[in-house]
Amino acid sequence: MQRLTRDQMAARVAKDIPDGAVVNLGIGLPTLVGNHLPADKEILLHSENGLLGMGPAPAAGEEDGDLINAGKQPVTIKPGGSYFHHADSFAMMRGGHLDFCVLGAFQVSQQGDLANWHTGAPGAIPAVGGAMDLAIGAKQVFVMMEHLTKQGESKIVPKCTYPLTGIGCVTRIYTDLATLDVTADGLVARDLVEGLGFDELQRLTGVPLKQA
Repeated sequence: MQRLTRDQMAARVAKDIPDGAVVNLGIGLPTLVGNHLPADKEILLHSENGLLGMGPAPAAGEEDGDLINAGKQPVTIKPGGSYFHHADSFAMMRGGHLDFCVLGAFQVSQQGDLANWHTGAPGAIPAVGGAMDLAIGAKQVFVMMEHLTKQGESKIVPKCTYPLTGIGCVTRIYTDLATLDVTADGLVARDLVEGLGFDELQRLTGVPLKQA
């Protein structure tokens, strides 16, 4: 079974972002999505540290130390992009002005609950950031994560055991094995990775799945 690479996962997410959307990319894996957005679509990328119109990562040697995303990674800015105060950025997030956000996760429940800021492990450093604001403020929440933990356990669970970021907020889950829609009737699996059958995906996943 061939798993999707991180860049392939990012390209799969980018494929589902429509022309004209305003999108926030979370720290970690989601930042890669910005490198795969098609040039023929006008998509505005928002960063919670106060940037709208963010472009892809710069070429090596062309980084600008003053131009970074929320994860402190160097980025570019597109013509017409703008900078603003952190408080204004959070007002955009909380005010329902973002069409999509793409977030990483430790766990997602079958009801679409999200846990992505703390594992609860002793000594773990909590990282709330703006995820709670994005989870309730964005019109659609996409989660991008590996399907299994390093221990081989499903990150998709009946009920989150880690502290919650948001309740019932996740619209779609993208993993290195499949894309899953969160619906009122449960999780619907689509776009399985090449060589992976539905029965094997079901075996690897912690909750019942439906086929698209």
